[in-house]
Amino acid sequence: MEPTGRVLVVDDDLTVSDVVRRYLERDGHQVSLADNGEDALRWIAENDPDLVVLDLMLPGIDGLEVCRRLREHSAVPVVMLTALGEEENRIAGLQLGADDYVTKPFSPKELALRVTSVLRRARAAAPVRAKDLVDGDLKLDAAARKATVDGAELALTTREFDLLEFLMSHQGEAFTREQLLDRVWGWNFGDQSTVTVHVRRLREKIERTPAKPTRIVTVWGVGYRYDGER
Repeated sequence: MEPTGRVLVVDDDLTVSDVVRRYLERDGHQVSLADNGEDALRWIAENDPDLVVLDLMLPGIDGLEVCRRLREHSAVPVVMLTALGEEENRIAGLQLGADDYVTKPFSPKELALRVTSVLRRARAAAPVRAKDLVDGDLKLDAAARKATVDGAELALTTREFDLLEFLMSHQGEAFTREQLLDRVWGWNFGDQSTVTVHVRRLREKIERTPAKPTRIVTVWGVGYRYDGER
């Protein structure tokens, strides 16, 4: 049975948000709507949703600022809606901690599938092999879905945690961006810059010197490999 939950759709285009609402409700989700960033942040603080569908182009507080403020205190999954050609905004959103994105014009069915995929990963039970993964001062508790450095808990989004767990579980193995999209995101297509952005964010959180990483290293012409701290 596919996961369902409380979803907030934030879009100032009422036609778009109504279509998205109907598709998500068809999949069993409870859907609420907001048409601006201020109302969205207020609703999220009061209702603690399971997922937010967030348009980046909003009046007043735009979607990027909503995402930034949200990530200051919450790891709720975020699926961005971006217009075709807004690559810089899309990358900025991923850097701020969004979990996924859909480009306008989009298929409501595709968006619904993305929502289901993100919720499934956010709620995934720890696998049988789940155990503490340790690399020096970096510790990852797969069962609790928590990672710490020097005892301080890291603020990781769902995708960041999944990526870190996967790489640490396959230490010494090199993976292409395409393979990581498939194994971590569950996508058989998509923008590979998504992986690049998430690796950059992880390095900022787990590397002593992010510009000279020793844990998640780049394998030129291939992708990335987890070597561990030296």
